[in-house]
Amino acid sequence: MSGAIATAAGSRTMTAVVQERYGADPEAVLRTAQLPRPGIGPDEVLVRVRASSVDRGTWHLMAGLPYAVRPVSGLRRPKLPNPGRNIAGVVEAVGPEVTGFAPGDEVYGTAAAAFADHAAARPDRIAPKPAGLTFEEAATVPVSALTALQAVRDKAEVQAGQQVLITGAAGGVGTFAVQLAHALGARVTAVASTPKLDAVRALGADHVIDYTREDVLAGPRRYDAIIDIAGNRGLRDLRRALTPRGRLVITGGETNGAWLGGTDRQLRAQMLSPFTSRHLGTFICSEHADGLRDLTALIDAGALGPVVHCVYPLTETATAVRHLLDGRVTGKVALSLAAE
Repeated sequence: MSGAIATAAGSRTMTAVVQERYGADPEAVLRTAQLPRPGIGPDEVLVRVRASSVDRGTWHLMAGLPYAVRPVSGLRRPKLPNPGRNIAGVVEAVGPEVTGFAPGDEVYGTAAAAFADHAAARPDRIAPKPAGLTFEEAATVPVSALTALQAVRDKAEVQAGQQVLITGAAGGVGTFAVQLAHALGARVTAVASTPKLDAVRALGADHVIDYTREDVLAGPRRYDAIIDIAGNRGLRDLRRALTPRGRLVITGGETNGAWLGGTDRQLRAQMLSPFTSRHLGTFICSEHADGLRDLTALIDAGALGPVVHCVYPLTETATAVRHLLDGRVTGKVALSLAAE
């Protein structure tokens, strides 16, 4: 960590996933090894990681694709030892400037290089772990649920009684987005493949569409908000499915383009938005403790919960990423790190 100072833990080793080069195949670039535990700076927290999780962002950081991510992840090779972001675990040490956390606290949130049994985290990116969740369940929440919360509540401004369409509804972000829109009182139409329809219906979707059998946007129905997570429909078709003052929030951009990877749709949406009565846009998820506390309140109230498809040990991280890429996952894939 930049500006890190040594701690007693910093001289010990830990098990961690290691990535030394970019590559699209997880089996070719991810391995486990013994590394020094991270030191922490005066304003950081050392977390004994009990669980983490993988998502599409894991693959983008691992592959260095699209190339637009490399100014952040590293131009020629990864800056960080592994692409993990989500953590759930127990505070082991705190810097002298940290308030609000103490050794022994159970926390969840985000940290760099999270595929390891210890991670240095910023206090403004972690929060107390929801008491009713296991570490594995809690580790699937931060990035995906924060993205869903900001898409549904903050950007789409979903309100009770509105018609909301969610594409990619069975994925990590989608399963949270369906629950959040339902909790806000919207009428939710969820789009998924045949084997996943019952799962998204159980999350609160009022109507489900099987995209393998039906053109999602071809019918006469118009939506007050569209949360486009699947990322494979044209901007014109999405606009046409909105009400005159509807809101489109694009969170996905999955194409094979090496340079932009589908994010050109987001750019075009933002440029077009000022010239139409519809609001067209995107955003970059903000990882912060305030959002985590909002999610915890929803989880504690029973309005939100993670869907964990399967759990792998840390040593099988490459297999976990491959499972996600195969497209058969409903919800999230977690990584478990056995307690010492």
